[in-house]
Amino acid sequence: MVPLSFAPISFAGEELVLLEGRAVYWPREKALLVADLHLEKASWYAKSGQMLPPYDSRETLERLALAIRQTGATRVFTLGDNFHDSAGTERLEPHAAGMLDALTRAVDWVWITGNHDSQMEAKSGGTVVDEIMLCGLLLRHQAKPGEQLPELSGHYHPKLKVSARGRNIRRACAVVSTDQTGSGRMILPAFGALTGGMDAGDPVILKAMQPASRIDAVLPAKGKLLQFPLWRAAA
Repeated sequence: MVPLSFAPISFAGEELVLLEGRAVYWPREKALLVADLHLEKASWYAKSGQMLPPYDSRETLERLALAIRQTGATRVFTLGDNFHDSAGTERLEPHAAGMLDALTRAVDWVWITGNHDSQMEAKSGGTVVDEIMLCGLLLRHQAKPGEQLPELSGHYHPKLKVSARGRNIRRACAVVSTDQTGSGRMILPAFGALTGGMDAGDPVILKAMQPASRIDAVLPAKGKLLQFPLWRAAA
């Protein structure tokens, strides 16, 4: 059962739940959706001499395991850029590799590939696809401008800048659009430990979400769903 502290959102006729850990849970399908894990990003940088603490994959997988336990998900769909590069599966250190192997055995796991890992293989279990349609929702890595179907994607790592108590805070968020028919599209926040972000209102993101009548940044906070307008069609 999903804890009450999580924030539900109505999307394309389905109830989805935005988790404060930057994942989306789909209760009817018992499916957990995560985007942009970027596993083994630190080891990729290490190859070029930029040494970062080599624990990003462990941290990301620990948070993912926690989200699975909290929601009771039996399926996981990753929305691309699962590894920072297609060879990342070969660099996983034994502890992280064991964690990932255990997770892909415990649930039905589907890897959707992205621009960073388009050639990845399912060496750690699960199934690899380019994109997938699930109960009328299209799951892919990058939002396709002009898409008419309900779509869930990642790629852009959206973040929202908000002011609170005299401080400017940048928070990972989802970007949700609604079109004239009432259908919608959503860009998930990046889930990985070593992921930066793009301003949620960046023109690149707004263009990728067209056609739309409205586009909002959405994020959960203490069990509530906070919504911030990013763009509105001219009246």
